[in-house]
Amino acid sequence: MYRFLVFFLFSGCAYAQSSSPQELLKQAIAAQQSGHFDEAVHDYRLILEKYPNIFEIRSNLGASLAGEGLYTEAVTEYKRALSIKPNPQVRLNLALAYYKLGNFTLAASTLRTVHAEERANLQALTLLADCYLKLGENKKVIDLLTPIQQSRPDDRTFIYLLGTALVRDGQTAKGQVIIDKILRDGDSAESKLLMGTAKFMVADYAGARDDFQRAIQLNSSLPEAFAYYGMALLSTGDQAGARKAFEQELKSDPNNFVSNLHMGVLLREDQDYDGALKYLHHALEIRPGDPGVRFQIASVESAQNRLPEAGRDLEALVKDSPDFIEAHVALATVYFREKRKADGERERAIFARLNAARSAKNEVAVKTAQ
Repeated sequence: MYRFLVFFLFSGCAYAQSSSPQELLKQAIAAQQSGHFDEAVHDYRLILEKYPNIFEIRSNLGASLAGEGLYTEAVTEYKRALSIKPNPQVRLNLALAYYKLGNFTLAASTLRTVHAEERANLQALTLLADCYLKLGENKKVIDLLTPIQQSRPDDRTFIYLLGTALVRDGQTAKGQVIIDKILRDGDSAESKLLMGTAKFMVADYAGARDDFQRAIQLNSSLPEAFAYYGMALLSTGDQAGARKAFEQELKSDPNNFVSNLHMGVLLREDQDYDGALKYLHHALEIRPGDPGVRFQIASVESAQNRLPEAGRDLEALVKDSPDFIEAHVALATVYFREKRKADGERERAIFARLNAARSAKNEVAVKTAQ
């Protein structure tokens, strides 16, 4: 690539800078390779002032900006490079930049294109599966990874992603098979986190808490370990400990959905409404449209006596999620507070009907289990 670029730049007209374009290119590549990304960014931008449509330089500028942690700017340059020439590797780099920004929806969308172009690209495959996990789309992880499960029997990252998705989807028996594969290597943080998740799913909160705690002891940097430990602590009545756990998770991963959501809920309960909204709005950025987060935001608005905003948000929520019982209850409450009795009675009737249906369903489930 370097020889091609030098030839291209030599063939151009005279350059107005003191350094020739080929010298700048050589300096930029050397700076990028040695980790001096700020210098590389400066030199690549100088070249692009004269030659704005060179794919490789746009791509390299994006990579250097990403190296500086300037992911928003990197996204812009990767998209410009792709407009010049489609390229799976640059598209993968674009997805990684979205991932670093916490925009897992756009990262997943971009990765789906990469996966369609390069089925054998395991980095794209595993990153796509991880994005789906972060978005709470466990079935998509299972659908993505199950067809190639047999070809990756010893890939710990692969089986961990699949096992986590199965457990979180409630398929604990299939998830146990994956857990057993990880347990072959002994008492690992990954296996404890998976086992804790399985126990949490069946409401064994004390057992889950102990497994999450052990996972943290084995590897305190394991992604989501503190988040799930926080949920288990909440479920066993330790709100103070849960808050510390969520805060610890957010130190290493500011884009952890579970921790942002629960920090928002805890701060709402403490009547720190501005603090709660900060976390809840970020949770909604991570999982756009999530009903639970939208409900919590409306609850904060209601507590702040911002009844018109709360009403609009709850109306939109029950339209998108008509079986969300608690949202109907909250909307009825808002209507009654606004002296809209007829609207409140209508929502109350919907709540009663949905609640009766839920009770009947639970009775059938109990009888079936017996």
